[in-house]
Amino acid sequence: MVYSAEKLSEEKVFKDPVHRYIHVRDRVIWDLIGTKEFQRLRRIRQLGTTFLTFHGAEHSRFNHSLGVYEIVRRMIDDVFAGRPEWNDDDRLLTLCAALLHDLGHGPFSHSFEKVFDLDHEDFTRKIIVGTTEVNRILTRVSPDFPQKVADVIGKTSEKKLVISMISSQIDADRMDYLQRDAYYTGVSYGHFDMERILRVMRPREDQVVIKQTGMHAVEDYIMSRYQMYWQVYFHPVSRGAEVILSRILHRAKDLYEQGYSFKLEPHHFYSFFKENVSLADYLKLDESVILYYFQIWQEEEDPILKDLCSRFVNRNLFKYAEFDPAKEYKKLAELNTLFKKAGIDPEYYLVVDSSSDLPYDFYRPGEEGERLPIHLLMKNGELKELSRGSEIVDAISGKRRTDHKLYYPADLVMDESAKKNLKKQIQSLLDI
Repeated sequence: MVYSAEKLSEEKVFKDPVHRYIHVRDRVIWDLIGTKEFQRLRRIRQLGTTFLTFHGAEHSRFNHSLGVYEIVRRMIDDVFAGRPEWNDDDRLLTLCAALLHDLGHGPFSHSFEKVFDLDHEDFTRKIIVGTTEVNRILTRVSPDFPQKVADVIGKTSEKKLVISMISSQIDADRMDYLQRDAYYTGVSYGHFDMERILRVMRPREDQVVIKQTGMHAVEDYIMSRYQMYWQVYFHPVSRGAEVILSRILHRAKDLYEQGYSFKLEPHHFYSFFKENVSLADYLKLDESVILYYFQIWQEEEDPILKDLCSRFVNRNLFKYAEFDPAKEYKKLAELNTLFKKAGIDPEYYLVVDSSSDLPYDFYRPGEEGERLPIHLLMKNGELKELSRGSEIVDAISGKRRTDHKLYYPADLVMDESAKKNLKKQIQSLLDI
């Protein structure tokens, strides 16, 4: 039998708390799951530092990737199969892209990317088309198949419908992580009627659309997403942990560039510090490796690296104050000066962090970050943009919410054993 069409002799299942079971019958999918590049995702948390706020949030990118695959499998096999708008020749391509869409995520994901100016999507494509186990399996399907999968994930493929199933304003990626993250954090915000949404999804040439009768289920999904971002993803304590994480990595890089002699040399970080990261180096670095360094660096001679690592490992996080950069930039400059005089390095101990989200948007030609809108399929066969049919969605469409916090170490600021007057001034400016 041709490899692309080969089925397992018996269906394999993964027990899953969100979807009950993940079903695998395709030999290609089963082989991909067994690769070392995909197994690496077990060692990358889905929510980065959020486990320091919600103690149950220990789930991995591996969990999530299987979940996205399962949702896409159900879309295809349970809803789209047999419909004239769906080309079943795209089935394996879509399943592989769904399974592998997060393959290039690094440890602590977005925080790590910001420090070293990396893009996980670039590494996802490099893994797929590079010299890897994943590539060898995809190449067995056809020589050009790895590139086709990479193009879907990179959103450069001509198959717009396939892209929209994995990456759009209502896609399998979001539908899985909202429910999965809600489950593991223990909150109720991320729950919505996915069963209903799947039933009313319909394939079109360039995107998935939603039957008009499913509009209320989509409203619920969008509001769930909005609540999850502000109650979980942008939680100020989690963001504070990310601030410390990023400051540790910055400090280690600065020390390396200064020629500092580490007790434990950061061999795994060398190529990142030099901004010459090979795929092999990237794949060697996971969260267990980073946490090992943090654990050991608590014994370093450098007081800043030592302190920051101790804070992260032992969860002695920074406190925060509300901050308006447009109105309080003078206060920030004054705080910087006072921190320096008090012997507290503001580069590492006074950090402004910003969060911003746009819960739903409709297409605005020429605008940066254009988003393909969600379309309702009306009874007469015409398409209507969601916010034109939903008053709830219309009320939040295009409305970006942004939040700023100023993070600082309360214990150092409140310690009055030295430079008492300076610290009193700092406390007054921070309103503590």
